[in-house]
Amino acid sequence: MKKKVLMAGLSVMVASGLAAAAEPMPRDRLNLSATASMEVTRDVLSIAFSTTKEGSDAAVVQSGLKQALDAALAEARKVAKPGQVEVQTGNFSLYPRYAPKGGINGWQGTAELLVEGRDAASIAQLSGRIGSMSIARVGYSLSKEAREKAEAEVVVQAIERFKARASDYVKQFGYGGYAIGEVNVSSSEPGMMPMAAPPMRFKAMAASADEALPVEAGKASVNVTVNGSVVMTAR
Repeated sequence: MKKKVLMAGLSVMVASGLAAAAEPMPRDRLNLSATASMEVTRDVLSIAFSTTKEGSDAAVVQSGLKQALDAALAEARKVAKPGQVEVQTGNFSLYPRYAPKGGINGWQGTAELLVEGRDAASIAQLSGRIGSMSIARVGYSLSKEAREKAEAEVVVQAIERFKARASDYVKQFGYGGYAIGEVNVSSSEPGMMPMAAPPMRFKAMAASADEALPVEAGKASVNVTVNGSVVMTAR
């Protein structure tokens, strides 16, 4: 796992002896912040399959959508494994198509199947076995477990950086020590990394069960920021 630690800009302020309007501001207060960051490999692959049907009869269009979804579900359930490959149905909609001069002249509908999990190999292979739907979206994200594990390490780094900076600046201001005041620890949650997936191209791939979707996980950055204040003391 590649690690990278970054420091955010440091804001320093020594409070004056003037009292604030609401409550007295502590004398000799130092405000600062520190940020630590770690790069981790995204471990959850997500693929959204979809199909669109249209026709003059609403019941026929709906039936076509259902058949396509049932066929895709049958294939997806073969590789479904709790915690490794999760399968769920997505959007299923049917709506009228209107003529230029008004009135309904047909029906159109869309069905969607969502597959995601840590077993990227099985999910990528599945893309070559589903022939009733096209690939609409592909993306990689970071699992909750991987994010929490990374955060646990980054928090330690960020706090140590905060304390080291506080000690360094306190000495530069001529004080012997400090007492921690208010401190806030926050983290940023990595979003999903989208990947291009032209529907027509991957629909053609579905004709061969040996054709797996080419994917690359990439990395996500887990960031933790510690900001707050310390009161500088004589020792």
